[in-house]
Amino acid sequence: MILPAIAVRPKGVGRLRAGHPWVYRTDLADTGGLSAGLVGLADERGRGLGTALYSPASEIRVRWLAPAGVTVDGGWWRAMITAALARRGGITATAYRVVHAEGDGLPSLVLDRYGDYAVAQLLSAGLAAVQGDVLAAIRDVLGPRGLLLRNDAPVRERERLPRGVELAFGEVPERLEYSEGGVRLLAAPWTGQKTGAFLDQRENRALLGTLARGRCLDAFAYQGGFALHMAAGAAAEVTAVDSSAEALAVLAENARLNRVTTVRTVEANAFDWLRVAAAGGEHYDTVVLDPPAFAKDRRSLERAIAGYKEVNLRAMQLLAPGGWLFTASCSHHMQRGNFFAMLAAAAADAGRRLQLVEIRGAAADHPELVTVPETGYLKAALLRALD
Repeated sequence: MILPAIAVRPKGVGRLRAGHPWVYRTDLADTGGLSAGLVGLADERGRGLGTALYSPASEIRVRWLAPAGVTVDGGWWRAMITAALARRGGITATAYRVVHAEGDGLPSLVLDRYGDYAVAQLLSAGLAAVQGDVLAAIRDVLGPRGLLLRNDAPVRERERLPRGVELAFGEVPERLEYSEGGVRLLAAPWTGQKTGAFLDQRENRALLGTLARGRCLDAFAYQGGFALHMAAGAAAEVTAVDSSAEALAVLAENARLNRVTTVRTVEANAFDWLRVAAAGGEHYDTVVLDPPAFAKDRRSLERAIAGYKEVNLRAMQLLAPGGWLFTASCSHHMQRGNFFAMLAAAAADAGRRLQLVEIRGAAADHPELVTVPETGYLKAALLRALD
């Protein structure tokens, strides 16, 4: 099959050769009104650069897939998804990410497995144009009882794609039970965050399960993954705070599944709750802060940093001497340098001495490419209070 050809300007060529798969609108020559789908790329001298996905309305016009001479067809998609699955061979949890978009060389494709079921997100117009091959490959490789398309992510609007949730084939229940480290959890694939659960924190939840002790706090608890792992460990009691009544209802179901009675849920704005608790002299031996992404774009970064500092400062004030603080940011615009500078400023204002015990990130099934910093969106730190 002969693909439409696009010439890439030198800046875009340099980006591709440096290992980043994105080419922006301004780094392309005239595309002549091409439709979304597969395209061939070449530099301005006509030298082939490979095959890519093209999105005519997006600022990210091109997402590179394969080098020149490689045919991108149904067999290619099957091979790439098979290779991604093989890299997850050591995972014992029954829910995990099979394809992490750019991190697995498949830009704008997210694919999660929940036992016998699968949930996918197709996040670019170029990918949507070859959806038939992609879905067939998922069916062939995973053989799920059902595949749900969670195509309701806001990023699809930038691609001029409709947003919605639809069943690709088979059946997918409203609730799916999965397990990680002996803890049973429920995902909400049709309505929950991301594809139904936050799978990227799996290894961090397991870590907190081994460290938690005494009186514990899970702020921005969502459906209670951290809270339940802490309760399954040495926690005497866990307070789980979230503003979503729906999420806390799922947390209560999760607690019943695990026969846990030591988790207390609080429906409240975590910002306000932390401030009041700190002012009231409350103390916790273990604190988890896993807030949503405050920085949705670069323009909101300064305000987001102030928000992260506020909640971390309050958490540090709440931390008992010798206590553990696990804190995270999932904003990819919040770079690691910003994140650790924010923590230092919060510790100074809180008047606390905190050891940085471990730098953490997303679980291994959410791989980060060193040439694509956007794949390392989750920053986290494990801190211990010295006094």
